[in-house]
Amino acid sequence: MAEIIGVRFKNVGKVYYFDPDGNTLKRGDRVIVETARGVECGEVAMENRIVGDEDLVQPLKKLIRPATAADLKKVEENHKKEKSAFGICLRKIAAHKLEMKLVGVEYTFDNSKILFYFTADGRVDFRELVKDLASVFRTRIELRQIGVRDEAKMLGGVGVCGRPFCCSTFLGGFQPVSIKMAKEQGLSLNPVKISGICGRLMCCLKYEQETYAGLMKVVPAVNAAVMTPQGRGVVADRNLLSETVSVRLNVSPDSPPRT
Repeated sequence: MAEIIGVRFKNVGKVYYFDPDGNTLKRGDRVIVETARGVECGEVAMENRIVGDEDLVQPLKKLIRPATAADLKKVEENHKKEKSAFGICLRKIAAHKLEMKLVGVEYTFDNSKILFYFTADGRVDFRELVKDLASVFRTRIELRQIGVRDEAKMLGGVGVCGRPFCCSTFLGGFQPVSIKMAKEQGLSLNPVKISGICGRLMCCLKYEQETYAGLMKVVPAVNAAVMTPQGRGVVADRNLLSETVSVRLNVSPDSPPRT
């Protein structure tokens, strides 16, 4: 058994587990921890709890300390430096004539590394750009290519539904979404109508899929032979949510179906 806390490093992102090292923390508290990227400042997303060893990936890193006022001030200073670094990187990209779009910049809390996130249609040889940036910032530089869904998550925005992007407000990670889901839910298969601003299928297609999958097992499929009080027939149409079907009692294609 072990005591853990869950820490998130972005407003919406994966939760990582740490040993609280005797500290009792509340949701929303800021903490300083050591990660694979270096020392980082994160926010407690899950308060102290006891879990079994089989549920953990060992070794569990310990909390360095709850964030102090000085730590939070440094975080704000890092955000200001990120804006400056963004502009510098844009100019360097233009100077090297690279086909890439800069999306965001992140300083690690201890300034041991700067991460530059970008999108591109294909592979980009940015080795000279990395050397150039390293000579300017005098620290480790990492350029990370991301997809269009990650770009939407980082930048945020408003979807076609009029609400803020799910990915930038509450989705911790992306789930596989397929055109088959839209078909099973009876939605238009026009890509324009079922795609998000990122150009990919909307994440919300996944939300009700489990319900539809369950209903498909109990509601007869179209063209299935069924028995009704009026006699045998064939299912002409079905509405999964209302759990109703329209049945053509006479299998002739010209016969009107009955619900």
